[in-house]
Amino acid sequence: MSASQTPEYQAQQWWKTDIIDMRPGEIRYRGYPIEELIGNVGFADMVWLMTRGELPTRPQAALLETALMSAVDHGPQAPSIAIARMAMTCGGSLNNAMASAVNVLDDVHGGAGEQAVELYQSILEYQIGGHPLEIAVEEGIATWQRERTRIIPGFGHRFHPVDPRGPRLLQLVEEAAERGEVDGNFVAIAREVERQLIAMKGKPIPLNIDGATAVIYAELGFPAPLARGLFCLSRSVGILAHAWEQQCQGGRNKGPMPKGWLWPYGGPAPRPVPGRDRP
Repeated sequence: MSASQTPEYQAQQWWKTDIIDMRPGEIRYRGYPIEELIGNVGFADMVWLMTRGELPTRPQAALLETALMSAVDHGPQAPSIAIARMAMTCGGSLNNAMASAVNVLDDVHGGAGEQAVELYQSILEYQIGGHPLEIAVEEGIATWQRERTRIIPGFGHRFHPVDPRGPRLLQLVEEAAERGEVDGNFVAIAREVERQLIAMKGKPIPLNIDGATAVIYAELGFPAPLARGLFCLSRSVGILAHAWEQQCQGGRNKGPMPKGWLWPYGGPAPRPVPGRDRP
């Protein structure tokens, strides 16, 4: 029996990973010993190391941290936060509330960042193909609306005429581009998308938090699917905070509407149950 056919070898290969090497008394992430990482790198550095395989530069880590901290919360009106708080009033634990909330961060609520990165990357491909920025954005928007949805991800907001997070994040990316820390391609794309959407709609369609953090993730080279994962990681901070606050406040069986508020009913008018012998 060859070494690759032994049960021991097959068991060792069951979960093959390049992420962590662990044995009694030793833990290494991507080759780095944990005792040297502790105290020398921050949480954003570790997120980068775990997902990308290498430690980031200080400017890269700073931009990543900026994106992560900017999207931690948007209040109980956000379905994920409301679900976390409701779960706590049902007797759930913090981990139950967090899992319940993260599970709804999907295509509509939580997926716009990933979609915005995809849009930006498709526009960059048009530029690489020889189109100037304005034409590349026109093509990107048209293709997206034809093949995906009329909604352009990362732009517009239900509550904010101007999302206060967007301009500040773009400013930081542009400053990083001036220092040569990122290329600046995606921040230019986002600004042109915003300009064209305003021209198309005849009203402000501001860049929102999803579109702004997508600029950062794209500038830093994160694949689009990781943008959603990073948003889930970021929003988990707010989810945890609200779940803990609700546990401290107490309350039992709080649903989506206050006590005494009832939903509109549009079904049949009151009517008797027919007799059993009715044909």
